[in-house]
Amino acid sequence: MSKTPTPVPFVDLHALHQSLQDEIEQAVRDVLDRGDFILGRAVKTFEGDFARACGVSCGIGVSCGTDAIALGLRACGIGTGDEVIVPANTFIATLIGVLHAGATPVLVDCDPDTALMDLEAAERAITPRTQALLPVHLYGQMVSPSGLQAIATRHDLLIFEDAAQAHLAHRDGYTAGSVGMAAAFSFYPSKNLGAGGNGGITVTPNAHIAERLQALRNYGAPQKYVHAYRGTNSRLDTLQAAILNVKLPRLPEWNRQRNEAARRYDRQLEPLRESGIVPMRNDSDRGHVYHLYVVRVTDESPLTRDELAAELEQQGIQTGIHYPIPCHLQPAYRDLGYEEGRFPHAETLSRQILSLPMFPGLSEAQIDRVVRAIETAVRHPVSSAARS
Repeated sequence: MSKTPTPVPFVDLHALHQSLQDEIEQAVRDVLDRGDFILGRAVKTFEGDFARACGVSCGIGVSCGTDAIALGLRACGIGTGDEVIVPANTFIATLIGVLHAGATPVLVDCDPDTALMDLEAAERAITPRTQALLPVHLYGQMVSPSGLQAIATRHDLLIFEDAAQAHLAHRDGYTAGSVGMAAAFSFYPSKNLGAGGNGGITVTPNAHIAERLQALRNYGAPQKYVHAYRGTNSRLDTLQAAILNVKLPRLPEWNRQRNEAARRYDRQLEPLRESGIVPMRNDSDRGHVYHLYVVRVTDESPLTRDELAAELEQQGIQTGIHYPIPCHLQPAYRDLGYEEGRFPHAETLSRQILSLPMFPGLSEAQIDRVVRAIETAVRHPVSSAARS
């Protein structure tokens, strides 16, 4: 009787947290003992430490990454009547953040080899109403800082980074969060730096923007019961900040492990390019922090993306799709006026991309097993009829 192989998880948070359990429990107990549950000491510590890690002076913790975009844009003066250029290939939270700020998202296509915003398409989309570029540092790789800044300078635009997947990524001498006027991060548990629930932060080098955002997240009140802005309740919980304080010093090493795992994937998958398995291109070398390791299952593959994912699932290997439907084709946002075919690269990628297991501590043996399973699937495909 053959032994069932040990599953390879898509993300292994349990193993990551085991080694930190005592420190996390102590950090939580410290908050419970102090009782400073809202905007407590741990929040202030984390805001300062994370901002400095990004290379800027100010960080303002909020309840989630979506609010980090929405409130961050508002704090930068972006709102009704303003256009913000956004890639069509991103998680829907990017779009929601722009809309919640009151601005109009203008979508553009992506580079098919990196999945990042097509900067030439972005520049063509600029109109007299355009006020900001909102690049998404997707999968852990930054959009070219020099390319963004050149466009922003030519057209007098603000750069607001969506760095929800790019904690401490770097490129061209910049760290994610330090390229423009402000940047948004998410601390959803599976992120490179994840909390024990939801959380987010906006970082900025501008003290006036930081002060405005501090008020916006706290009912619009720069001081208690004085509501200078139409704000909301969106504060990073002290308990979450305490957990993040434990994890932040480990983030560079975790990112290094992700990058090393990606390099092994790259080497092992290279012979499978001729069989239609093509990793997304890394233009950032070790600056890519690989929140996700994504391959394209192209038309040269004997299997579709969904067929390959099903084959891997049969072998106990978990995968993901980021993302199966581009923003412009999501039912809730059809009123933006974009038809199918408008962004062909984003639409093609949505049918081809497959995210493979990626997390700190992913072993060489696990990577080898994933690659062997892909190799077997594409070089010796089993027909759908045979599987059923």
